[in-house]
Amino acid sequence: MKKVSFLQAQREAINEEMERDETVFVLGENIRSMSTTGLWMGLLDKYGLERVRDTAISEQAILGGAIGAAAAGMRPIASLMFVDFMGICSDELINQLQMTYMFGGKIKLPLTIVAGCGAGRSVAAQHSKSLFGWLTAAKGLKIAIPSTPYDAKGLLKSAIRDDNPVAYFTHKLSAGLTEEIPDEEYTVPLGKADIKREGSNVTIVSIAYSVTRALNAAEKLQEQGISAEVIDLRTLVPLDKETVLNSVQKTGRLVVTTEEPATGSSAAEIAAIAADEAFDYLDAPVKRVCAPDTPIPFSAVLEKVWIPDEEDIIKTVKELV
Repeated sequence: MKKVSFLQAQREAINEEMERDETVFVLGENIRSMSTTGLWMGLLDKYGLERVRDTAISEQAILGGAIGAAAAGMRPIASLMFVDFMGICSDELINQLQMTYMFGGKIKLPLTIVAGCGAGRSVAAQHSKSLFGWLTAAKGLKIAIPSTPYDAKGLLKSAIRDDNPVAYFTHKLSAGLTEEIPDEEYTVPLGKADIKREGSNVTIVSIAYSVTRALNAAEKLQEQGISAEVIDLRTLVPLDKETVLNSVQKTGRLVVTTEEPATGSSAAEIAAIAADEAFDYLDAPVKRVCAPDTPIPFSAVLEKVWIPDEEDIIKTVKELV
């Protein structure tokens, strides 16, 4: 075992997959100039200009080029920097990524989109979104969002190896998290949630950095005699409904917390699934702990109010229990 940061875990995943498979390459804005720091450290020196490709400042060009390369047999990793910028390449997301279905499976699109998400750095509405619910509408796209260094590496390796398009997001506040991970190679399967903490009174379902907040809230709730089970979905598409529903059957209560405005959020969809498929097991209404239905403020003071935090989770859980 070795202790690594969230960022180091992702670097290892990319390096190992580029080393394992020569069809894997990376492309995006400023990747070569940022090859001495950040996610792409060391790749240019090791793999050269052909496999570390700078692009214009155009998300349409980045994702469009990645789709073409994937259709031709490569495995591109496309850096779009921030999830907020994915609206610029919306045609590629909602139309061109469905090429596999349009051609009866004769074309595979093994490409990975990497981007940062989440608030907490006071960088305002154009660099702080978590567009999870919005992106689940882009059918044919898998969505992975790790909350720990272990999952960050394992999910990224699985995303790169998958024969379908995968959007892989990391929350800005996760970058400094550290954890021990195995020295040997491993992967984390897409579509399998993880029970980060077992409990008996209430189920808290979350994803991304909201998992850290949920775990902190669960610790404080335990001190007050409330046992909370915390589930990290890890992937939104495919969604591990079985783990969520089994937990709700055990606890009888469900709180879903994500860093999205409540309307149109992934939390809303998960709540609907529970209401539809676990109604007989629920002892209380399903609750969502989400952000207000507003853009994300630039002001650090207002941003802190906007972000759904531990106290919001604790308050909601206590209302149910």
